[in-house]
Amino acid sequence: MAPDLLTLTPQGLFCPAGGFHIDPWRPVARALVTHGHSDHARPGHAAYLTTPQALPVIRHRLGPITAESLPYGQPLAIGPVTVSFHPAGHVPGSAQVRVEHRGEVWVVSGDYKTEADGLAEPFAPVPCHAFITECTFGLPVFRWRPQPMVIADVAAWWAANARAGKTSLLAAYSFGKAQRLLAALPPLGPILTHGAVEEINQILRAQGYPLPATTRVTPEITAKTHPGALVLAPPSALATPWARRFEPAEEAMASGWMAVRGIRRRRGLGTGFALSDHADWDGLLTAVKATGAPRIRATHGYTVPFARHLCDLGLQADTLQTEFTGDDTPGDGA
Repeated sequence: MAPDLLTLTPQGLFCPAGGFHIDPWRPVARALVTHGHSDHARPGHAAYLTTPQALPVIRHRLGPITAESLPYGQPLAIGPVTVSFHPAGHVPGSAQVRVEHRGEVWVVSGDYKTEADGLAEPFAPVPCHAFITECTFGLPVFRWRPQPMVIADVAAWWAANARAGKTSLLAAYSFGKAQRLLAALPPLGPILTHGAVEEINQILRAQGYPLPATTRVTPEITAKTHPGALVLAPPSALATPWARRFEPAEEAMASGWMAVRGIRRRRGLGTGFALSDHADWDGLLTAVKATGAPRIRATHGYTVPFARHLCDLGLQADTLQTEFTGDDTPGDGA
C-alpha cells in the first residue's frame, strides 16, 4: 500500500513528497496556511504561503514574515506535488488546500462553513480521494438557522435595547464573526468597536471588503456619548472595566456555542445568538458528500462521533488529532 500523501508529524500535517506542512503548530521550513486565526497561522515558520486575501491579516498578527500568496484556484508545483487554494467560506481569505501527487488528490478543509455569509468567499467543494475535514460542531444537535433569521433576531434585540435606553454589547470573535455581523446588520444606530475588532475592520476595508462605518472605542466614548449604540467586542472584553463604561447595557454573544444553553448560563448571558463560522452537522455531511471522497479524516472537534457516523454511511473514516484550539473553544466565538 502506498504511503499517505499527508501524514502527521510533531510539527503538524506534513506532505513528505512536497516537503511542506499545512497549518503547522510548531516552526517549520515551509507552511501553507489556510487562514489568519491564531490556531492556524502560527509564528516562527521560515516561509508562509496563503491566499492574497488572508495575507494582510496574517502579517498584522504575526509581524514581519517571509510570505507569498497564491490566488484561489491557481495551481503551484512544489517539487513533484501540485497545490492550490480553494474558498472555505470560514472568514475572508480562508482556504481549503488541494494537494495532488501522481494522480492522487487530498484536500485539507481548514475551518469552513457551507452557508454563504455575504462577506467571506463562499465555500467551494473540491473533488478528491481523501478529505481531511474539521468537525468543530460534528454532532446532530448543532443545526444552524439561516443567517437572515439570526441577523433579524440580533437587530430586534439591538432595537429593543435602544428603546429602553440601553447599550447593546455584543461579543463576537474579532476576526470573521464581528465583520460578518457588521456586513449583515441593518443600520439601526451607531456601531462602536473594540480596538481588536476595528484593526481587522481597517485591514479588510483596505482590501475592498464591504463594511459599514464604525467608531473605535476611545477613552472619551461612553453610553452617554453614543446612546443606543451597538458595541462589538471580543468575548474577553465582557464583564471588564472597558465594558462597564457602556452601562446600562445588555450583553449577548454570537457563537455557535450559544446553541448550548448550559454554556450561555456559564457565561452569565441571558441572550445568545447561535451564529457560527463553522459548518453545522448538516453542512459537514453536505461538504463530505460533495467531495466524493471515499476516505475521510475527521479533525478539530467532535471527531469520534462524526467519524463513526461516516463509517455507518459506508465511508472509510477515521480521526486525526491536531492542536487547533483557537476560535473553536466554547465561549470564544466560534
